[in-house]
Amino acid sequence: MGNYDPKIHHRRTLRLKGYDYANEGLYFITICCHNRAHLFGQVVGGEMILNQYGMITANEWLNTPIIRPNIELGEFVIMPNHITASLK
Repeated sequence: MGNYDPKIHHRRTLRLKGYDYANEGLYFITICCHNRAHLFGQVVGGEMILNQYGMITANEWLNTPIIRPNIELGEFVIMPNHITASLK
């Protein structure tokens, strides 16, 4: 692998300038599987059918407020290759 080049390897921030992210608020996140692999199940007839890994993901997501009591979960959706959620 080559040397680090900030012109090539720099990711642009999606954060709002001047916004204090330490404040309470509603946040939306998406977590994608490595290489967007379909690891969590499949969509059948318009319905997401979770496999073993999808069920583990759902259970672990639901454990988030137990592990991190300062977080309140909103809605979440697990798709074959990602999870999208809101949290406070």
